Amino acid sequence: MEALQRREAAGSGIDYTVRPARREDLPRIIYINRVTLPENYPEWFFEEHLSKWGDAFLVAEVDGEVVGYIMTRVEYGASVFNPLKLVKKGHIVSLAVLPRYRRRGIGSALLREALARLRDRYGCSEAYLEVRVSNEPAINLYKKHGFQVIRVLHMYYLDGEDGYLMARSL
Repeated sequence: MEALQRREAAGSGIDYTVRPARREDLPRIIYINRVTLPENYPEWFFEEHLSKWGDAFLVAEVDGEVVGYIMTRVEYGASVFNPLKLVKKGHIVSLAVLPRYRRRGIGSALLREALARLRDRYGCSEAYLEVRVSNEPAINLYKKHGFQVIRVLHMYYLDGEDGYLMARSL
């Protein structure tokens, strides 16, 4: 598999690589999901996303160890921006980076590459995601990459917290 990006993480002296996820990465991806996010998915869910939309399911590695991932899928349906228009859109299902590797540009690199692949390899014209209203670091990351809050999703999460639907054109 091709390495997409190799760079030093924001002045930290840590080099990382962003590349497509592989089946053997799934246990580590699931571990990262479990320890960093309150929303967890069964193993089959990760397998399905990897098999169907693997070109935009990416991981970040440091010294050969997966430290973050982004899982996406492609959907057909009403545009987030114009419900009367049918489009192909990318859904950012899950993005996570282990805490000790955050604020080093890894999440941005994963997001940037996934969005490019959703556009170029899958033909998506827009991307969207859901995020907890309390998750300011994630909201700021998404805004930095051109996402805007479309609406509040009341009681979206299992614990009753509201979410934001955020989207951007590709």
